[in-house]
Amino acid sequence: MTDTYARTTTSAWRNWAGTVTARPVRTESPASVDELVDVLRRASADGLKAKPVGTGHSFTAVASTDGVLIRPDLLTGIRDIDRKAMTVTVAAGTPLKRLNTALAREGLSLTNMGDVMEQTVAGATSTGTHGTGRDSASISAQIRALELVTADGTVLVCSEQENPEVFAAARVGLGALGVVTAVTLAVEPVFLLTAREEPMAFDRVTAEFDQLVAENEHFEFYWFPHTGNCSTKRNNRSAGPASPPGRVSSWIDDELLSNGVFRAICSVGRAVPATIPPLAEVSSRAFSPRTYTDIPYKVFTSPRRVRFVEMEYAVPRERAMAALRELKAMIERSPLKISFPVEIRTAPADDMMLSTASGRDSAYIAVHLYKGTPHRSYFTAVERIMTAHSGRPHWGKIHTRDAAYLAEVYPRFGEFTAVRDRLDPDRLFGNDYLRRVLGE
Repeated sequence: MTDTYARTTTSAWRNWAGTVTARPVRTESPASVDELVDVLRRASADGLKAKPVGTGHSFTAVASTDGVLIRPDLLTGIRDIDRKAMTVTVAAGTPLKRLNTALAREGLSLTNMGDVMEQTVAGATSTGTHGTGRDSASISAQIRALELVTADGTVLVCSEQENPEVFAAARVGLGALGVVTAVTLAVEPVFLLTAREEPMAFDRVTAEFDQLVAENEHFEFYWFPHTGNCSTKRNNRSAGPASPPGRVSSWIDDELLSNGVFRAICSVGRAVPATIPPLAEVSSRAFSPRTYTDIPYKVFTSPRRVRFVEMEYAVPRERAMAALRELKAMIERSPLKISFPVEIRTAPADDMMLSTASGRDSAYIAVHLYKGTPHRSYFTAVERIMTAHSGRPHWGKIHTRDAAYLAEVYPRFGEFTAVRDRLDPDRLFGNDYLRRVLGE
């Protein structure tokens, strides 16, 4: 028995939020590109679909399969750091948290990142994971090259110079074009960010949104439903010195309040929905202003221990506050009781075919509910508002859009499906989710 076969299992797989369960015929954990090629060839010979899966942080079934589930656990680590080109090449199964800490040890950093770093590099980039930024875009936009194994076992190296049309598609590829095995990301010398967190009234932050985005490199805010209160965060580069939050204050804000107390509030609210509005008023006032300075990943990211389900839409930035005000009005006139804050972030336009910011400056409006809380009524109402503003759903978060709708809001949608037709004509990497969002 070969090593590849020795790493074959048949257990069920479940995503982080518990919204998707897959029961593949087998699960493979290849340790090299050659082993992966063999896995794909055997899947094809057996008439099975094949899907790579990361750490399960997508809320959709984008990585689900009843065929061969490919785990990237053994395809990890940094392959190369090029200090002249200022790039890092990393195996696709490497968790972002390991990449961030490894880069920091080398005195390097990504320019921008999301607020969670549990995902694998390939999982995060393939679904368009992003943070917030006036000038700097998603993690996928920082890709300078990638290695892709296609359905017939071909290993393609893709960049702006080599296979550029595949590169434009595969940076946010949904796992539909092949299996990404390595990613080359732009990096820069590690720098300091000063974070300024403070409460702000909803009417003020929405009125001053454009100014706040223009004046800060990274601006985001959270609105607490059933209140007029928001929590804002501004991250800007700093000359230093580093001044991280104190251990005690950090534990109070990031663990006790953001995770421990918040989990308790959500649990009470799920059991007794009528308690949510008064609890929201209390929790929205629990966070005091604070300012701290640290290296990027310690400022951009935060622990998320309260499990939830999420929907997020990208809308044209100039329409974001109108959409948010409509969302607020909808909640206020409905019987809905929402315990989770609504998150708003931004991104500049980029040139990737299926990036949610493709061709337009965008703002992201994300809504969440505590795990186990019925979400359909809320998410349906939110989706109705967002689609009226030409919203694009995050590929890894709950939505009901199909290929007909998505072809209308993505100007390069047809280019992507043409690349897919060429690389995977028999849909080795297909599943029900891709059939819905990309068509047959």
